[in-house]
This record gives sequence, C-alpha cells and structure tokens, in this order.
Amino acid sequence: MTREDVVSLIRDRLADILEIEPDQIKEGDSFADDLDADSLALIELVEALEEELADRTVGFRIDDEDLQDLKTVRDAVDYVHSQVGADS
Repeated sequence: MTREDVVSLIRDRLADILEIEPDQIKEGDSFADDLDADSLALIELVEALEEELADRTVGFRIDDEDLQDLKTVRDAVDYVHSQVGADS
C-alpha cells in the first residue's frame, strides 16, 4: 500500500465521518483546529481504518497511546503507512 493510497483512504473515511468533501481535507490539516473533528470523530476514524486494513495487515491496530499523538492528517498518514509496511 503506497503512501498515496493511505492518504486517499484516510481522506475518504474522514470525509464520510465529518460529512465534507474529501478534497477539502489536506495533509497539513489539524483534526481539531482545521477540521473541527472531536474525539468521537477520531475514534470513528480509527475504527474505520482498523476495519479496512485488517484484511491487508493482520492485527492492524492504532493503540490509544498512539492516538494521542495524531494531531494532523499527516500524522495519521505517517502512522498508518509505517504500520502497513512497504509500498506494495
């Protein structure tokens, strides 16, 4: 899964949760400040990503401690991309 695939996946899932267009979401956006995403929206995002990626990466999970460090879309993309491994 390429980094661009991860960006697209996160953008699509986040757009569904926040009810906005995916192209309104930029990598540099802060979840709280730019996208007005509350903690519930982030939990929904985590659940959607875990469900989506479970088939591709056995045991894919975002730990609660790690979730606290994800402040921007880029943070989430970098985290997920590092977990799913090499570009494939």
